[in-house]
Amino acid sequence: MRKRPPPILGVLRLDYDYPANLGDIDRLETFSYDVIYRVIPGLTFEMCQSGDLTEQVKNACIDSLRFLDSFNVNAITGDCGFMINIQDTIRSNTHRPVFLSALIQLPTIINSIGIDDEIAVYTANGRSLETIESQLDTLCGLREHSHRLKIVGCESVPGFDAVAAGKKVDEKKVGAGLLELTSNVIRNNPNIKCILLECTELPPYANAIRYITGLPVYDAVTNCDMFMSGFLENSNFGMHGWQQAWSGTQDPYKFGENLTEFEKALLVSNKPQ
Repeated sequence: MRKRPPPILGVLRLDYDYPANLGDIDRLETFSYDVIYRVIPGLTFEMCQSGDLTEQVKNACIDSLRFLDSFNVNAITGDCGFMINIQDTIRSNTHRPVFLSALIQLPTIINSIGIDDEIAVYTANGRSLETIESQLDTLCGLREHSHRLKIVGCESVPGFDAVAAGKKVDEKKVGAGLLELTSNVIRNNPNIKCILLECTELPPYANAIRYITGLPVYDAVTNCDMFMSGFLENSNFGMHGWQQAWSGTQDPYKFGENLTEFEKALLVSNKPQ
């Protein structure tokens, strides 16, 4: 029997680099399957947040998809929750499953919990996410449920300002602040029965939040794991041995290293060393 290769996840990255903690989507060791990154030159956080892409960046998106196609990735995600704004653009230019934001999980979650239950959506900046609430209604089919989403901005958490500054986040300091924030949120909103971490730098704290609340917590990594599980052999039952085992080792990666020299010249921030 000719075995199929282990699945590969393609990750589209913003034109933005920072030191990622374990659990962050931009940290290779976060994943238990093979991952390939590709920076989209010119796709800044601000552009991603607005969803207004220039023609040059749209072309860069398509070039990035072609690059991921050349590695036969099985599915494609992104390293920013606001990539929900370019979900349709990316999806219309590839035949592969696309789930660019943790927010993609919202329709499933909201239709799985009680009709009066609420979801706390944690984001790096509460006001920023509020600007796309109407788009969430359309993209995620949440129009009749949007009142059940409680946006929780983390901008006031001590140490979390490092995210916007592109600096390494002090995990211990931020973790303590997030747990205090969570305790207050749950105390003031007893109908919250689930937490979704929109920001891709929040998954490192998901376990601690699960522990103190006893609630399910979803994030960018659970989003990837759910879709990638559809490609992975299940060792507990069914047909066995049809898929090659993954080596367990990720190929080293540095920001922007698989761009051409021309593409590197188009980067607008944090150019590769």
